[in-house]
Amino acid sequence: MSRNEPTHRMRRLGEVLRELRQRAGLSQQEAADRLNYDHRKISRIEKGQRPDYHGMRAMLDTYGVPFSQWEPYMEMYARALEKGWWTKYDLEDQGYISLEHDASKVSDFQVTYVPGLLQTADYSRAVLAGARVQRSKRWIANQIEVRLLRQEQLLGEEPIELHAIMLESALAQASQAQLLHLDSRCRLPNVTVQVLPHRAGFHEGQYGAFTVLDFPARADRSVLYVEHAAGSLHVEDPSKVKVAKLTFTHLSKLALSPEESAEWLGRLAAER
Repeated sequence: MSRNEPTHRMRRLGEVLRELRQRAGLSQQEAADRLNYDHRKISRIEKGQRPDYHGMRAMLDTYGVPFSQWEPYMEMYARALEKGWWTKYDLEDQGYISLEHDASKVSDFQVTYVPGLLQTADYSRAVLAGARVQRSKRWIANQIEVRLLRQEQLLGEEPIELHAIMLESALAQASQAQLLHLDSRCRLPNVTVQVLPHRAGFHEGQYGAFTVLDFPARADRSVLYVEHAAGSLHVEDPSKVKVAKLTFTHLSKLALSPEESAEWLGRLAAER
């Protein structure tokens, strides 16, 4: 997702406006005619383009929402306007961070690396330095700072829940300090870490890494996030997200238990 594409909050607002329009029995063209819009503008808004303040109010009125019920929709609109703390870092892909920021649970399966929410600064620096495209020191420093700030979500009064499963190979380049950091994070009540050893044989996880994000609001659908060589994908199709969740559950059963994983990590750290 580029920095110009809609955030999760904007997309969700667009979905809600589409549902209100459909509930009112209006087509996009009919809604556009009543609002004096081009029908393509309605389409763009429903795909995540943020309407202006007066346009938002006009749509609620046109779609028959009583004024007394506007508050939750206007609150959603205000939240879509908010700029996240990460925007000042000029990141190329802010889409995932906006998803993670709003999520209540992250289920992360990794094949090659320690998950970003569990990386030390030195490990992150080594990963970024190994990229094909060479970056400036400032760019790398920004990336590391953002990863460390993201990790603050694991702490606090209402921490995010993290379930991370890593192939044994993902820890091949992990230093003793990184392994000890994993061990400390494993002790948090909201963090579950499992290692999937090579002896488990062939499994669906070999198709690649993926992350599933769940959200506190029941109306917000879970999102599947997949990185690839040319960028990333955000998948919200419920049937596809369900397959990813079933795959994650299957991998969890194949992996060492959290207790066994902690012991495994401890032995590996002792060897390094």
